[in-house]
Amino acid sequence: MEGAGAGSGFRKELVSRLLHLHFKDDKTKVSGDALQLMVELLKVFVVAVRGVRQAQAEDALRVDVDQLEKVLPQLLLDF
Repeated sequence: MEGAGAGSGFRKELVSRLLHLHFKDDKTKVSGDALQLMVELLKVFVVAVRGVRQAQAEDALRVDVDQLEKVLPQLLLDF
């Protein structure tokens, strides 16, 4: 994800700005490792949300491997 451009996932700069919007102290800093971890967590969150939406579209009660397999090609293009 280093130097990621548009359409290739979450840019570290964007994630950093989003985090700083919610910090109470403006002097709070985020290390590079913590920022990379947040980027990876956001990727996992996106996979989960897309899997849930696919399951809902199929009227499934829970997300299964089948739904995740259907959204993975979309994710390979995004990340």
